Amino acid sequence: MNQAIATEAKAYGKVGVLFGGRSAEREVSIMSGTGVAKALQSKGIAAHLFDTGERSLAELAAEKFDRVFIALHGRFGEDGSLQGALELLGIPYTGSGVMASAVGMDKITTKIVWLAAGLPTPRYAVLNAQSDLAGVCADLGLPLIVKPPHEGSTIGITKVSEAGALKAAYDVAAALDDAVLAEEFITGREFTVAVLGAGAAARALPVVEIVAPQGNYDYQNKYFSDDTQYYCPAQLPAELTAEMQRIAVEAYRALGCEGWGRVDVLLRERDQKPYLLEVNTSPGMTGHSLVPMAARALGISYEDLCVEILASARLKMKA
Repeated sequence: MNQAIATEAKAYGKVGVLFGGRSAEREVSIMSGTGVAKALQSKGIAAHLFDTGERSLAELAAEKFDRVFIALHGRFGEDGSLQGALELLGIPYTGSGVMASAVGMDKITTKIVWLAAGLPTPRYAVLNAQSDLAGVCADLGLPLIVKPPHEGSTIGITKVSEAGALKAAYDVAAALDDAVLAEEFITGREFTVAVLGAGAAARALPVVEIVAPQGNYDYQNKYFSDDTQYYCPAQLPAELTAEMQRIAVEAYRALGCEGWGRVDVLLRERDQKPYLLEVNTSPGMTGHSLVPMAARALGISYEDLCVEILASARLKMKA
């Protein structure tokens, strides 16, 4: 390692890679965090793994990290709660701040913000135990998608093709969340757009198309199967690629995201119109993950991507 690189690595100080956690996505987070720590260490950075699911905030404070890379997914890591603790502890961190993380984790609030900003997202209804399920089916049409709004990695999601199946789908999602989101089903191709940076400097990476077996991009097909196919850059007309990247960056900015993130998009088959599904403010960094794939298409290695994200770590609240 030459002197300039060694000096740069030392400038980051003692780095904590926060991984594991207590969410339903713990297994994926362990893979992400392990990969990130190894990548940073390969660049000479003093990176140390810290499992927030097994160790306390007092232990985190005692480690005296100069900054942390958040490689947690789901609740208690991606939802603003950890970000608030890091602000109180005064530890600079990667990714979005408290508000953007909390809003991005809530698919219902995300939709409200996007619709207010004039951005396209599928029609939806919020369900509870008293909801008129037949009326929801009549309004949104069938099939529709039912999901818990605070989970990720397709956990608790059901595709409902007949009205009689909506109650069972609701029960699955309600077991994981207080509110349940029913969403219009968009028939078409599935894409994702990674975004790096903040504000006016936020930029989209090449679009990735996801082609899962039988169109089922579930937890297994996301992280463990080799049957899902990915195309990056996606084979799209230039103007459609540009539009998809534009709305992804606008969606990211509308929520106040920063550092890095990933916006999932569906392209409706009948009119080639893109629809925003959700934003991930702490995306996966595993061997199957899509942000590293998009970065590679620009010639950015996994290791360099990790360093770029780490370099953006900061406290978001003014003292």
